[in-house]
Amino acid sequence: MMEVEYDDSGWQGRTKQQSNAEELHEDNPQKTIQECLEKFLTPDYIMEPGIFTQLKRYFQSGGSPEEVISMLSENYKAVAQMANLLAEWLILAGVKVTEVQAMVENHLKEMILKSFDPKKADTIFTEEGETPDWLTEMIDHYTWRSLIYRLAEEYPDCLMLNFTIKLISDAGFQSEITSISTAAQQIEVFSRVLKTSIVKFLNNPDDVHGAIQECARMVCHGQHTYVYSQVLIQVLSQEQKGGFNMKRLSQEIIKYALQNLYLNSNQNVTPITMALNGSAVYPQACQALTSMLTRNTLNPADITVLFRNYSGSDPPPIDLIRNPQFLELLVDALFRASVKINPEHKPKYVFLLAYASSVIDQPAKKRPLTERLLNKDELKSTIQAIEKAHAICNVDQGSTELIAELQTLYNCIKYPVVGVGVIRWIENVVMEPSYFKLSTDSCPTHLAVLDEVAGVHPTLQQQILFLLIRLFESKQDELEILVQLEMKKMILDRMVNLLTRGCVVPVLRYIKQCCAIEDTDISLIRYFVTEVLETITHPYSPEFVQLFLPMVENEEITGTMRGEGDNDPVSEFIVHCKAHYTTV
Repeated sequence: MMEVEYDDSGWQGRTKQQSNAEELHEDNPQKTIQECLEKFLTPDYIMEPGIFTQLKRYFQSGGSPEEVISMLSENYKAVAQMANLLAEWLILAGVKVTEVQAMVENHLKEMILKSFDPKKADTIFTEEGETPDWLTEMIDHYTWRSLIYRLAEEYPDCLMLNFTIKLISDAGFQSEITSISTAAQQIEVFSRVLKTSIVKFLNNPDDVHGAIQECARMVCHGQHTYVYSQVLIQVLSQEQKGGFNMKRLSQEIIKYALQNLYLNSNQNVTPITMALNGSAVYPQACQALTSMLTRNTLNPADITVLFRNYSGSDPPPIDLIRNPQFLELLVDALFRASVKINPEHKPKYVFLLAYASSVIDQPAKKRPLTERLLNKDELKSTIQAIEKAHAICNVDQGSTELIAELQTLYNCIKYPVVGVGVIRWIENVVMEPSYFKLSTDSCPTHLAVLDEVAGVHPTLQQQILFLLIRLFESKQDELEILVQLEMKKMILDRMVNLLTRGCVVPVLRYIKQCCAIEDTDISLIRYFVTEVLETITHPYSPEFVQLFLPMVENEEITGTMRGEGDNDPVSEFIVHCKAHYTTV
């Protein structure tokens, strides 16, 4: 029986290198016996996977059976068996099996994290010669996969962990690999994780911002991941179906990289961006744009070069100036009151922003690919709208004076680029600490303008929500407590307006977050719920019910809003949802 165990367990997967090493040791039996005895003296060595291999070597070298039996038995502490016995006692005492299993697994994880040795881990493959069965079994369980992720994050150079990460990815669990440094170690794993991230971006229209942030954070892990990903996305952006989504993703990644400064101070993404957009064919425009992007500042000389190039008869491709960083700089220059532009150069700034946002540049049909058709039908009207909005936004005027300009401003807001600029202008105004202290209106005119932008341009609603969140969370210590509450209610009204315009899920997610954190006055949550209930009507989407119903059912929020029967809005909503939707 002992012989069978030796053959089945002790010698499986032995490598030629290992066998040669052991033969050398057997030329010196005393040394082999001494090595084996040192191992037999360690606690619970009889439980080690290599016990049969060492016993074989020990006996072949002339070791004494009595001595080894004595050593193994004296050093048998039965740690594993005691753990099993304690687990059985806990179960007998009434603790759930799942809870006991979780306790054991979590303790094991902590012990492994404390004592893990990457060099010893790498010897697994040297000794085994192939993937151990226990490793394949481990990755079938999330508990141990999560342990591998943590270890791989801490020991990125461990070959055993990198190999295991690849096994996990091959098994189809790449969506779990949220550690960027772990995924970036191997091109195959990173490619799968990147694919999963892009698919999530395409399939989650309600949480585009979150999907973009997750993807951009992974892509911007380092220069090699950035270049690889941007080249791949650039190729995908050329596809007729979905190409524009890929182009947007690429631009959002560029924007994220610039904001988070993931590279060293003497490096930036501008050269990579310029290399991918084909700008080398237009050296003057390329040099002017690169100069401004590298310094993150506009200057009249380079603006003049771009203006001359794009107002000529053979302008460069429009994608060159549809650079997120460049457009941000132009919008800031024209719509932030603190930025002053030389009147002589102002028309050039306006022209470039209007050109980038309104001209359609596409290859001509039935002509050589080098020829393009430029549709400039909206260029003139866009320039006029930007000029008018710029004139209004750059005059320091109060709400009363602004009311007289509202109709003109609303007409200009119909152009998306003006909508972006107006949001930037309003942000600059309302974030001033003294703004609400000086405002006496129930709804300041500037925030009423935001409502108009939200109604005209659904794609800008997320930006507006971010601004409203910043206002809602801002410290207004100069205002009295009651005035602060009224101000926050007014901002919640703006959020309800966004909800009615289609920005439903992002608004509800934020309010749900406020409830979870419990740092928001409960009366404000109650006010929001009341306003929404008065605004909505069925049918509701399942996601809306999932987010909103728990707030409505919360006694602390809606307890005082309920009547004796089921005729009040709260009870009606709850009854309707319970009857028509499956709630978790």
